[in-house]
Amino acid sequence: MDDLEKAILILFDEWGGPIDEGLKKQAKDYCDENKEKPLICSVCIEKLCFSNSVQVQFWCLQTLHEVIRVRYSSMSLDEKFFIRKSVFSFACLEAIDEKNVARVLEGPAFIKNKLAQVLVTLIYFEYPLIWPSVFVDFMPHLSKGAVVIDMFCRVLNALDEEVISLDYPRTSAELEAAGRIKDAMRHQCISQIVRAWYDIVLSYRNLDQELCTSVLESMRRYISWIDIGLIVNDVFLPLLFDIVLAGGLLEQFRGAAAGCLLAVVSKRMESQAKLSLLQSLQISRVFGLVAEDGDSELVSSIATLLTGYAQEVLECFKRLNSEEAKSVSMELLNEALPSVFYVMQNCEVDASFSIVQFLSSYVGTMKSLSPLREKQLVHVGHILEVIRAQICYDPTYRNNLDILDKIGREEQDRMVEFRKDLFVLLRNVGRVAPDVTQVFIRNVLVSSVASSPDRNVEEVEAALALFYALGESVSEDSMRSGSGLLSELVVMLLSTRFPCHSHRLVALAYLETVTRYMKHVQENTQYIPIVLTAFLDERGIHHPNINVSRRGSYLFMRVVKLLKVNLVPFIEKILQSLQDTVAQFTSMDYASKDHLGCEDGSHIFEAIGLLIGMEDVPPEKQSEYLSALLTPLCQQVEALLMNAKLLSPEEAPAKFAIIQQIIVAINSLSKGFSERLVTTSRPAIGLMFKQVTSFIHRMVDTLGASVFPYLPKALEQLLAESEPKEMVGFLLLLNQIICKFNTLFHDILEEVFPTIAGRIFNVIPRDAFPSGPGTNTEEIRELQELQRTLYTFLHVITTHKLSSVFLSPKSRPYLDPIMQLLLYSSCNHKDILVRKGCIQIFITLIKDWCASPYSEEKVPGFQGFMIEHFATNCCLLSVLDRSFEFRDANTYVLFGEIVMAQKVMYENFGDAFLRHFLSKGFPAAHCSQDLAEQYCQRLQGNDIKALKSFYQSHIENLRMQQNGSL
Repeated sequence: MDDLEKAILILFDEWGGPIDEGLKKQAKDYCDENKEKPLICSVCIEKLCFSNSVQVQFWCLQTLHEVIRVRYSSMSLDEKFFIRKSVFSFACLEAIDEKNVARVLEGPAFIKNKLAQVLVTLIYFEYPLIWPSVFVDFMPHLSKGAVVIDMFCRVLNALDEEVISLDYPRTSAELEAAGRIKDAMRHQCISQIVRAWYDIVLSYRNLDQELCTSVLESMRRYISWIDIGLIVNDVFLPLLFDIVLAGGLLEQFRGAAAGCLLAVVSKRMESQAKLSLLQSLQISRVFGLVAEDGDSELVSSIATLLTGYAQEVLECFKRLNSEEAKSVSMELLNEALPSVFYVMQNCEVDASFSIVQFLSSYVGTMKSLSPLREKQLVHVGHILEVIRAQICYDPTYRNNLDILDKIGREEQDRMVEFRKDLFVLLRNVGRVAPDVTQVFIRNVLVSSVASSPDRNVEEVEAALALFYALGESVSEDSMRSGSGLLSELVVMLLSTRFPCHSHRLVALAYLETVTRYMKHVQENTQYIPIVLTAFLDERGIHHPNINVSRRGSYLFMRVVKLLKVNLVPFIEKILQSLQDTVAQFTSMDYASKDHLGCEDGSHIFEAIGLLIGMEDVPPEKQSEYLSALLTPLCQQVEALLMNAKLLSPEEAPAKFAIIQQIIVAINSLSKGFSERLVTTSRPAIGLMFKQVTSFIHRMVDTLGASVFPYLPKALEQLLAESEPKEMVGFLLLLNQIICKFNTLFHDILEEVFPTIAGRIFNVIPRDAFPSGPGTNTEEIRELQELQRTLYTFLHVITTHKLSSVFLSPKSRPYLDPIMQLLLYSSCNHKDILVRKGCIQIFITLIKDWCASPYSEEKVPGFQGFMIEHFATNCCLLSVLDRSFEFRDANTYVLFGEIVMAQKVMYENFGDAFLRHFLSKGFPAAHCSQDLAEQYCQRLQGNDIKALKSFYQSHIENLRMQQNGSL
C-alpha cells in the first residue's frame, strides 16, 4: 500500500484507529496535490486494476470524472485513447492487458454508478465524432450475463440523468450535446438497443426479474424521444401487457412494465395520432388491477398509468374538433373514469398528477354537454365524492385541531391552503350540475350525523365545509329564494345538533356556514328564532371553547348588521341571553386569556350596540338598555382606579387588563350608534360614552408608568373615533401621556401618528379658514379647535425629544404638509400665541435635525426650507407688516422667539443662513449695506438682548422708509 492509498483511507476515516483533524487535513492536501499531477489518470486506472479497497476505487473514479471534465481539451490523443480503452474495459468486464482483468464491476452499486458517470463523460465529449461505436461495441458484451447487462443499464441511466433528461437545468452547450447524441443514437444504434432490451426481458423474465426491472426502467427513460414504432408493435407491446397482467411476477417488475406503458401514453405527438394510439392500446384490460391491494407498489404504478392515460384522452377531447374524434375521446374517457375515481379515493396518486387540475378540465368539458347525459351525472357524483374525501381531515390530528396546538395549527394551515383549489372545483361543479350538487350535500349532511364516532368529527366538518363553499356558487337571487334544495338545506342546518359539536373544528364550520346563508334568512324571517338559538346556545357564543365563543361573537355581529330591524322584537331575549357573556368579558379570568387574532370577544358589544343603537328602538328603552350596560362597567372602573395605588406589583397587571377590556367594550358598544343619533336626535346617549377618555386620563394620572403596557390597545380603540370633537379629546390625552412618559412613548406614538396626521389633514385647511358671512358654523368652530389642539400636540412632541416620529417611513408623507402648515401659521395666524408656538417648534427641530453647520443633513431639504422660506417670510416680512404691534406684550414675546430663531439658524446653519438672508431677504426689504453689516456683528455676538433691541430698531426704521408698503 503506497502513500496515496494510505491518504485516501485516512480521508475516508477507514484507517485503523482514531484520526485527528490535523492528520486528515494532511491526507486531503496530499490527495489534492496528486490530482494536479500530469499522470494522475494513469495512476487511477492502475489502482482500479489492483486495489480491492472500495474507498480507493471510488476516489480514483471520482478523480477520473473530475479530470476528464476539466482537462479533456488539453489531454494528448494517446492519453484520451488510454482512458477510453481502460474505462470501456472496466464497464464490459474485459482485461486491460493480457494479465489484468479489472474487478470494478464486482464492487457495490455506488462504485458501478460512478464508473457509469465516468463513461458518460467520455460519451459527452466523444460521441459520435471521435468514438462512434461506443454503443455498438457494448452490444456483444451483453452476452456475458447479468453483471454487464446491469452495467449497460447504469450507463444508459447516467446518460439520461447527466446529459439528455430535461428534468434538470441544462446549459445551451449541454442541450446541444444532448441533441447531437440523440440524433446519432436514433440513426445508428437505438433499434439495436431496443432489440437488446426485448431479448433480455424475454430471456430473463423467469430467471432474474430484478435485472429485467432495471432494463425496463432504463427503457422507460428513452421512450419519450425514440421512434414509438420500436415499442408500439405486435412484438414488444404484448410483452409489456403480459408482464403487467402476469400474477406470479415481482411487483417491481410489473410496475416497471406499467411505467413503460405510461411513457408510451405520455409521448408527445399530433392529437389525432395520439388518439389512435390510445384507442389501440386497449388499456381497459389493466383497470381491474387497481383494486387488488391499495397499498402495493404495483397498484401505485397502475394508478399512475390510469391517471396519465385519462389526462391524455381528455387533452385529445379538448384539442380535436371533429365530432367523431370527440365521440371516441369521450367514450375512452367514460370507460376510464370509474377506475380513475377509484384511484383518486383509494390510492397514492403520483405527485405529477393534479387531481384538481384534471377534474377541473373535465368539468370544463361538461359545459359543452348541456343538458348532461346520465353518465356525466354519475361522474359528477363521483367528483363530489372525491372532493369530499380529499377535504376530510386526518383523524390522527383530531385532538391537536381541537386544542389548536402547534401541530394542529400547522395541519389547519396546510388544509386551508390545500382546500382552496378543491373548493373552486366544487363551485364549478355546482354551476354545471346544481341539483346533483345540492342532493349530494344533503345526503352527506345526513350521513355524517349518523357516521361512526371514530370518523364523526371529520365527516361532519367536511360536510359543513362543502355546504359553505357551495354558497359561493349560488347567485344572490337563488340564495334569497332558496331555489332547488337550498331552503331545505338551510333549515336542516339550523335545526341540526351534531353529536360532535363540542369539537372546535365542527363548531366553527357550523357557525361560518350558518352566517354564509343569512341572506336566505333575511328573506325568510320565520327562521330568525332558530338562527338566534344557534348563535346564543352552546353551539355558538356559549360554546365551551373560548375561541369558538369569540368567533361566534364576531359572526353574530355580522348577522345583526344584516338582519337589523328584523331583530328589534327579539332584543329583550338577546340581551338576557348575553348577560353572562357581557359580565365574563370584563372578568379577570377572561381578560388574561390569549386572543385569537383580532377576535378578543369585544364584537359581542358591537353586536349589542347595533341592536340597541337603531332609531327603531324607543328612546326610553334605548337609554334603559345602554344604562344597564354602561353603569356596571363604569362602576367597575371607578372601583379599580380608586384602589389602584394599593395594588401590589403582582396584582396590578390583571386589574389593569380588566380596565383595558372595559374600555374596549365601551368603545365597541359605541360603534352601533350613529353620529347623528348621539349628537343630534338623542344627545343624551352621546354623553354616556364620554367617560372612556376620562378613564384613560385618570389611569395615566393615578397609575403612572405601570399603565404603560395597556395604552396601545386603549389608544387603538379611541382612535377608531375620528370625528373632530373626539380627535381633540384624543390629542389632549396623548399630550398628557407624552408629558408623563417622554421618550418611553416613542414606539406607540410612531405607530399612531400617521393615522392621526392623515385624518386631521383630510379635514382642516392647509392655510386660513374661510371668513365672512355664513362661515361661523359649528363645524368650522370644531375644526378650528382641532387645528389649535394639533399645534399644541406638535409642540409637545418636539419639546419632549420625540421629533424623530415625524421621520418614520409611515409618517414621512405628512412631513411636508406639517412644515407648510407651521410656516403659514408662524407668519399669519391671528392668534399670537399660536404663532409663537409654531416658531418654537421650528427652533426645536433645527436643534434636533441640524447639529452643526458642516454635518451631513439628517433631514434632506429641511435646512434649505428654513433658510429660503422660514427666515425670509417669518423672520423678516411678517414683522415688517404694521399689524405686528411691538407695544402688545404677547407680540413682543413673539418677536423674541423670532430673534432667537435667527440666532439658532446661524449657530446651526452657519454662513449659509447669513448669505441667503443678507443677499435675498434684506435687499427685498430695501435694507442698506451698512445696516446689514451691523446685523451680522450683532448676530455673531453673544448678547441676545442687544440683538433683539437692534433688530427691533432695524425693523421700525425699515417700516418708516417704506411708509408701510412692502
